[in-house]
Formats: sequence, structure tokens, C-alpha cells
Amino acid sequence: MYATQYAAQHPDRPAFVMASTGATVTLAEFEGRANRLAHLLRAHGLRRLDHYSVFMENNDRYLESCAAGERSGLYYTCVNSYLTADEVAYIVDHSESQVVITSAAKRDVVLDALPQCPRVSLVLVVDGGEPDTDVGSARVVDFATAVAEHPGTPIDDEFLGTAMLYSSGTTGRPKGIIRPLPEQPPSEQMPLFTFLSNLWHYREDMVYLSPAPLYHSAPQAAVNLTLRVGGTVVIMERFDPLEYLRLIEQYSVTHTQLVPTMFSRMLKLPEEDRHRYDLSSLEIAVHAAAPCPVQVKEQMIEWWGPIIHEYYGATEGLGFAACNSEEWLAHKGTVGKIVLGDLFIADDEMNELPQGEPGTIWFKTATEFEYHNDPDKTDEATSSDGSMTTVNDVGYVDADGFLYLTDRATFMIISGGVNIYPQETENLLITHPKVADAAVFGVPNADLGEEVKAVVQPMPEFEPNDDLAAELTEFCAEHLSRQKVPRSIDFAAELPRLPTGKLYKRKLRDPYWEGHENKILG
Repeated sequence: MYATQYAAQHPDRPAFVMASTGATVTLAEFEGRANRLAHLLRAHGLRRLDHYSVFMENNDRYLESCAAGERSGLYYTCVNSYLTADEVAYIVDHSESQVVITSAAKRDVVLDALPQCPRVSLVLVVDGGEPDTDVGSARVVDFATAVAEHPGTPIDDEFLGTAMLYSSGTTGRPKGIIRPLPEQPPSEQMPLFTFLSNLWHYREDMVYLSPAPLYHSAPQAAVNLTLRVGGTVVIMERFDPLEYLRLIEQYSVTHTQLVPTMFSRMLKLPEEDRHRYDLSSLEIAVHAAAPCPVQVKEQMIEWWGPIIHEYYGATEGLGFAACNSEEWLAHKGTVGKIVLGDLFIADDEMNELPQGEPGTIWFKTATEFEYHNDPDKTDEATSSDGSMTTVNDVGYVDADGFLYLTDRATFMIISGGVNIYPQETENLLITHPKVADAAVFGVPNADLGEEVKAVVQPMPEFEPNDDLAAELTEFCAEHLSRQKVPRSIDFAAELPRLPTGKLYKRKLRDPYWEGHENKILG
């Protein structure tokens, strides 16, 4: 069944609830909203396979901004809401977007970006509440006023549309990931999403709690699937660990998806706060996006029970690994067994490596994709025979076929000829009770080429000083081989993590390499 049919059968069921205000939009209201925007996009001249962008914070118009594209055969690009005007301009222009949907809070960023986006002819501003204006060749109008002129019934030429998301750009310019769109009705979703819905036991009447930014691929998929099965989405505008737990109790949440840093923040709540709310409604808690330290996941399973599912898969959809709690406990540290795509672990010469030996992860692709308007990047990520693709992750497979990630190839440290992958050190540091977050990377060393550096965000109640650095160094030395122990530790008030959980390591690392020849990619 499709969201339209659920709206007809259960018109008063909540489609979504905004967590901070309790504002609720029913399935019937959501259906009308999505259709009105689809009519507006058609009226503005957008036809099947055209592009538009969405750039705003989590708000009560975000989901319909995506749903309208999904039912009108369009590619919609959800842009990281923390980007600068130049960064937004690059994505909007590169995606060939003709329309931008933004918010009053992000309006000025979009207006600053528009001179670099000559294809954009319409900007819709949520909560704009202002007269229409012209900025260059673009008309800037109030979202609610513009969509109100159109009917809430489906457009005549409905086709399946989909997101065209961009990589996070932590190691260079972001890349648009585009998939071929079959010419079919929106009621027929792509096979990948049917697979995910079945894997995580999505069902009618489920309640999904979304603590993450809606521009990211994981919440994009999860929220979309929830609406497709007639479920309800509770949207947090931003993650707060205690509020997250409270919302589970308030809305009897059944499904959710998080990133490991959210686990860590909840685990560091006082014991009385951790057990303040009833979490018994939870059936499935999925996590991905970044490696989860073994100790953190052990504690989460002990707390929540065996309801935690993990997966590994890039936005590109190259392949997909997954495991439930029981499988993970039997293979601690794994990101799962491959369930989509064929895995190939290779050395730098593309020779297959033996079981247990880490190398670059390649997939015989599960779903077709290319990097939009960037054949060079597509070729760079593709094997010479065109059969496999990679995102430069490093890992190995155990005897039972479970995949373990070692690190990103772009952040490997080469110290005295020894290859060091910093993820293990980061995973250890985050388990220390005085550490809120940690990053490990290579910095220049005259003798060794590089040495291991850690940058740590302390918990608020602890002073960043030499004593803490010494304590953390000793902690690492007790658990790691000597070459993996940081030679020095610096402190930062907050590490530059994207809201998706991914660490923007390049921003931390680059200042240490100023004035040096940095031969490390990224």
C-alpha cells in the first residue's frame, strides 16, 4: 500500500508530530500538502527528471517538500542546513536545481547564494510572511501563500521521484549521487527501499522517532518508509539525550535510528535520568553512519535489550551489510554480514586479500548509480573493468562472513613506514568517562613522516590540561599497541561533527599541516 491509500483509510492518523511543539499533521492533511506542492512545481515548468533543492532546518514543511518530488518524478536534493552560501551555491548549481525551498531562518544564506545559481527561477520561503520579491532572475515568494493556490488532489501525471543527495564533502567537494529513475507510479517504490522496510520490520501503526537532520540519507529513507506504511513520525528539531528518552515514553515509539555519538551522550547521562522514562515500546533501534565502539554498543544492548540493529552502506548504495544484536554479540565489532551486493577486499593493486586481512572495500554494485555531472569521480570510484565501486573504506571479513571496518583510507596514518588506522584509538578514547568526543589523525613528524595526534573534547565538568592529557595517554597505552598511542593530545571545546554523526576530520587536521607538504589524500 502507498501513503495515498493510507490517507484515505485513516485520514486522522498523525503523519508526523514536531517534537518541540507537539504540532501535528494528519495523513489526510499531509496528502493534500504534498499534492499542492507537486501542482506548484508542475505549474512552474518542472517535468519528470528535473531537479529542485531543499535547504532548511527540520520543520513542519520539510517532509512535504520531499514528498512532492517523490510523486512527480523529480530529483530533489536535500542540502546540509549548516552550509555557507558558497557551499549551498555549489550544490544547488551543480544539481541543476530550478527551484529552492528554504525557510525564514535560512533565507539570507540562499539569497547570498543565488548569484551563483543561474538556473534557479523560484525560491519558496517557509514562514516567510513577506511580499514577493525578485532577486536576479529568481522570484522569492512565501511558501504557504504559493501552495495555497493549488488543489490538494494528485497531479495528472504522477511518476516516482527520488532524492539526489550529496556526499558530505568531508574530504573534498561533495558529489551528487544520482540513480536512474524507472518510469513508474509513485506507489511502486524502488526495490532497495522495499528491502529496507522488510529488514527493519516497518509496519502500519508504527511510530518512528527521528532525532537527526532530515537532509541526511538515513533519516530521509527511514521517514519516507514510515509514511509509506501509514506510520507516524516524531521529528526532533535537534537531538537532546534526555528529551529523546522522554519522547519515547510520550509517543510509545516503536522504531528509531541513531548514530553512535547519540549512544555515547545517553550513556553519560546520570543513572537516574537514564532510567527515568519507560522505553518498553521500542522494538527496533537502528544505527549506522559512523563506527560504534564495542564498549558503547555492549552497554546499549545491556540497557535496551537485543533490539539494536546495525548496518553499513554508503549513500551511493554500493552494497549493504547488516546485523542484529545477537549476531553482533557473537561477532563484536562487526558492521554486519553482506546482504546486498558482492564484497571484494583488495590491496592497492586490486588483488583480493585473504580472510582477516584489511584492505580497501569494493562492491559489485547492488544498485546502479553515478556521480551527477562528474564522470571523473565516477571513474575514480570504479574498478578498471567497470564492475566494482568503492568509497575508500578499509576493512576485513572474518571466517563467518562478517565485515569489520578499520578506517577510511583517506585518514590512514603512515608513521615510520607503518600504516596506522586511527579509528581504534578514537573508539577507545570515547569510552573514557572524562571524554565527550575524540578525533585521531596524523600530523607532521620530521623523522617518521607522521605521528599520531588526538584532539579531545572533554566532558563539561573536567578541565582540559596537561594532567588530563597524561591520564588519557596512559589510558591508551594500557589498551593499545605503542604505535597507536597518541604522541600528543590537544583539546577543543567541541569537535566539528556533522549533525549526521560524521566527524569533519579534515577541518581539525589541516591546520597542523600548514607549511608542510601534505601527501595524504583528503
